[in-house]
Amino acid sequence: MSDHYAELLMYVAPAPIEQANQQWIARILDHLGMGRLDAAHLDLHSLWLAPELLLTQTCGYPLMTQLRGQVRVIGRPRYELPHSSQGEHCSLLLTRDDNARFTLSDFYNSRGVINGHDSNSGMNLLRERLAPLQRDGRFFASVAISGAHRESLRWLREDRADLAAIDSVTYDYLARFAPQEVAGLRIVSRSAPSPTLPYIGPLGLSDEQVIQLRQAMNQALQDLPQVAETLGLQAVLPASEDDYEVLLDYQRQAINAGFPILQ
Repeated sequence: MSDHYAELLMYVAPAPIEQANQQWIARILDHLGMGRLDAAHLDLHSLWLAPELLLTQTCGYPLMTQLRGQVRVIGRPRYELPHSSQGEHCSLLLTRDDNARFTLSDFYNSRGVINGHDSNSGMNLLRERLAPLQRDGRFFASVAISGAHRESLRWLREDRADLAAIDSVTYDYLARFAPQEVAGLRIVSRSAPSPTLPYIGPLGLSDEQVIQLRQAMNQALQDLPQVAETLGLQAVLPASEDDYEVLLDYQRQAINAGFPILQ
């Protein structure tokens, strides 16, 4: 039996989501007859490129801008949640209930917050939506970096920012299991659609191994209906890097509009 890294770190909260992911990983490895290495010492980028990697999840934007040609795409999740379906999700552009701005254009010269410049849902999809509204390469009066979607939500709740783009899966998980984290906030707009966050493995995986791994992931979901229900995850769909080219299209559209950097 060989041991590998298997981690799902893109959606780790609230606690029921983390617990469901751990159960799912354990059942996947059971089906494959593999052991699990402790990855606690690895940062995300090191995990994504580790030779001992079997399975993890990444954001679609770094897949195309940092990892392209260095990993194998195993599949993408088909979430069936209020704002995510059929292998697609989006960003929800949020503000506080008491903010006097209502249309997206009203937020010109307001305070933005993003989780990071390498985020698809927190930055790339927001930039695409704001590009037609920017003036001389600027939309916000200021843009802060929170480091995480949940932190961006906290910035909104504490009136430290006016607008943030939040991954719709993250939002739906919090709305269900930790509603206090989205209380007092409202949706201003939705972003363009985006393929859900890809599951990846090492570049050396063969086509047959990718199929075997995806089958094990789907069989484990069938084995654990309570896990599938908690995650809102119906299946792992086949996917490739080509599915994520649209994210670079959004980037190019913003650049061509004169808005290369979200500011």
